[in-house]
Amino acid sequence: MTHTEFADFEAIVYDLDGTLVDLRVDWNETANDAVAVLRDHGIDARSMDLWRMLDVADEEGLRDEIETVLARHERSGARESDRLPLADFLPDDDVPSGVCSLNCEASCLVALDVHGLDDHVDAVVGRDTVATRKPDPEPLLATLTRMDVSPESAVFVGDSHRDEVTADRAGVAFRYVDGGPSGQ
Repeated sequence: MTHTEFADFEAIVYDLDGTLVDLRVDWNETANDAVAVLRDHGIDARSMDLWRMLDVADEEGLRDEIETVLARHERSGARESDRLPLADFLPDDDVPSGVCSLNCEASCLVALDVHGLDDHVDAVVGRDTVATRKPDPEPLLATLTRMDVSPESAVFVGDSHRDEVTADRAGVAFRYVDGGPSGQ
């Protein structure tokens, strides 16, 4: 990515994991812990992915318990995260910058702090910051609102098809971090 790719935009919003950093989260272990929480409440979630488990947790009033499990793993993974090349661009992007992530807000803040990027980000919205999560446009729009930037004047940079759909639904331009989706 180069400065010229973003010259027409007044602001940049980045996805976090897979875009600025690589969180070191064992997602299988995280899912197993979430399955255990749901099992304790009589729900068999063994065949569900984490996103479906979150939906079920919402339906059953267990969101806080599942979020606690996920956030613990994500914060730990943020402390051990690897900085990705695009993170080097963030301090020098010359425009307001935000982070909109499927990870919890606390893990985003930890990762940004660990890699010395926190002073270069004007707004952070995680999975638990607003009532919905990507690909719903609300998290991205909330990030832009916190930055006082209109959707038409911003670009969202991410690594997944979900990020692209989020941007489209929010009316925000989109760019893949490495030219195409990571498969997440």
